[in-house]
Amino acid sequence: MNLIRRSISLDPATDARLREMAAERGQDEAAVLAEAVALLDSVVDIGNPDIAEDRRRLDAFKRSREAIPLHDVKAWVESWGTDKELPRPKAQRVG
Repeated sequence: MNLIRRSISLDPATDARLREMAAERGQDEAAVLAEAVALLDSVVDIGNPDIAEDRRRLDAFKRSREAIPLHDVKAWVESWGTDKELPRPKAQRVG
């Protein structure tokens, strides 16, 4: 694989988290960053946002007031691959 050397600036907390994630995965920081970029690219279409879909989802939320709190999503994702993996969180009435 051809590699390109880049120099980036990170705040101390992001750098610490990157190193921690790399250690947890047994990878180097470049591999973790490559996976993060690939994941971001797969879920975010910056060049062609679907505004109509965003509006539909916002309108549905305004009607139902149901959502999944971010802390529940974070806890679920952090449990992946552990012995205590959590079930997918369910939407609940918020706000």
